[in-house]
Amino acid sequence: MNEKRFEEAKSKIIGIQRNRGGIGTLQEKTVHAVLKNYYAPDVEMHEVSLCNYVADIYTGNEIIEIQNGNFYKIRTKLEVFLEEYPVTVVYPIPHTKWLIWIDETTGELSRKRKSPATGSAYLAFKELYRIKPYLKNANLKFCFPIMDVEEYRLLNGWSKDKKKGSCRYDRIPVALFDEVVIERREDYLQFLPYELPGEFTSSDLAKSAKIPSQTANLVLNILLFMEVVERIGKKSRSYLYRIAEGLG
Repeated sequence: MNEKRFEEAKSKIIGIQRNRGGIGTLQEKTVHAVLKNYYAPDVEMHEVSLCNYVADIYTGNEIIEIQNGNFYKIRTKLEVFLEEYPVTVVYPIPHTKWLIWIDETTGELSRKRKSPATGSAYLAFKELYRIKPYLKNANLKFCFPIMDVEEYRLLNGWSKDKKKGSCRYDRIPVALFDEVVIERREDYLQFLPYELPGEFTSSDLAKSAKIPSQTANLVLNILLFMEVVERIGKKSRSYLYRIAEGLG
């Protein structure tokens, strides 16, 4: 994690936007633009045509793809790129989020309000599941920048206050909180808290990691596929797991 370089990338992109009259004026969204400059300050590495596709970043040795979600959309791209290059998929995750509402009629901005939810790298597993067949490819790596962000939303929802069902307009990075990296099978161990017992259930993981049960199930689904954990039986009606032999 390089906070100085992140601040430089942020200032570069957000400074351009201010000169053009506000948020959302660039062709690409702000988080994507900031991260592209953070991971590759040299703009010559941006938007490079390779194998009939365009890579977000090509360093000359590896490809970096910045994906805000919907990993299923990059499956065909991965199919081609992974044959030839190491690929790192960057998936930004909001840590602390402040919400700001935009009145479409007047352009007026609301006062920012802190969201009660706090994001973590566990949120990435929903996306990892969408490209599960590629996860064992030695050329595929992941980086999850965990960021504090300001999220701008349009007041165009279907509810009375127009917030439910509203559209996200843009997200502005405020600070880089952490970076979680997966480069090899053993790196998945970081998602198993130290306080877990030697044999554990999905409920144990949910409680220990302070994540919803559905997320815990997804995590264990991926860890089982990656042979980081193994099933050793059942406890009541729940599967019982332990860290795979040789990794514990």
